[in-house]
Amino acid sequence: MNFENVAIESIGYVLAPNRITSMFIEGLLEPTMGRLHIPRGLLETLTGIRERRFWNLGVPPSEVATKAAQKVIDKAEIDSDKIGCLVNTSVSRDYLEPSVASLVHGNLNLSPHCINYDVTNACLGFIDGMRNIAMLIETGEIKYGLVVAGEDSRTVVESTIRNLQQSDVSLQTFRDSIAALTLGSGAVAMVLCHKDVSKNEHFINGTVSLAATQYNRLCVGHQDYMMTDAVALLKASIGLAKETWQLASKKLQQWSDAEISLYAPHQVSARTTKVMIEMLGLTPAKLHLNFPMLGNMGPAGLPITLAMADESGRLKKGDHVGLLGIGSGLNCTVMSITW
Repeated sequence: MNFENVAIESIGYVLAPNRITSMFIEGLLEPTMGRLHIPRGLLETLTGIRERRFWNLGVPPSEVATKAAQKVIDKAEIDSDKIGCLVNTSVSRDYLEPSVASLVHGNLNLSPHCINYDVTNACLGFIDGMRNIAMLIETGEIKYGLVVAGEDSRTVVESTIRNLQQSDVSLQTFRDSIAALTLGSGAVAMVLCHKDVSKNEHFINGTVSLAATQYNRLCVGHQDYMMTDAVALLKASIGLAKETWQLASKKLQQWSDAEISLYAPHQVSARTTKVMIEMLGLTPAKLHLNFPMLGNMGPAGLPITLAMADESGRLKKGDHVGLLGIGSGLNCTVMSITW
């Protein structure tokens, strides 16, 4: 779908305060790794992740999502009553119900006329939330919209560590659990608006999506554990990403590596990133990467990457930016932005 009237007005994020290194995790797993003859340093070597972050114990997703949301509302310098829709996109949630969106809506004291709901689609959630808001703006339903995500990986990582400390853990179980140990925590929010009221004029040009749901059980997550067939998932994900890229080159203007200035990708690991670069023919220097220090932050990862790229001075007015998102299921979305 192409857009003519949608702009990104502000992006803001909050990083969790507690740094957890891969070496620290391996220290907790030393008896199991020794019994299975797994060398120290394997976790960082395989994933490229040196550390990830956790919130303090007991901090709910809605609280950190609210902090990020208030940050972007203040940054956009708008009256919060103007926000016509709030979409929460986090995998993490406070309760089964009510929605996290309703909690954030209440925390911010938004207008009763502001629509609010959750959109969950694994690591692809935030970019789907952006598209939902963009469609509402494009059709004239709203002038301003807000997308949020508050991701908490602490529960699943600590539970995975406890499971892997058991004396009967097999090598296969250890392998299937490695992806869970890469997860990190973070919160992010974005204000989108109609181009007529935008001050920054970062325009969304369009988006293309493809699904390959025959692979919907290669990565299965629960509240307290996640099992992943990493080899099969990588192969299927890269195949879907390549098909999506090829479709985008037909549907979106200027969608080629030569015409894109910077990529903000969803980031899982060094291996996945390397294979994606090779298969899609991307210029490595154009990718803004933060997974070595932040891990895989789920749907919060991609927008935090975009915000950090802007903060670092890598983006200038008029740059063509490519958002590259993929999530368990499998689903893939790319989005074209003119900064």
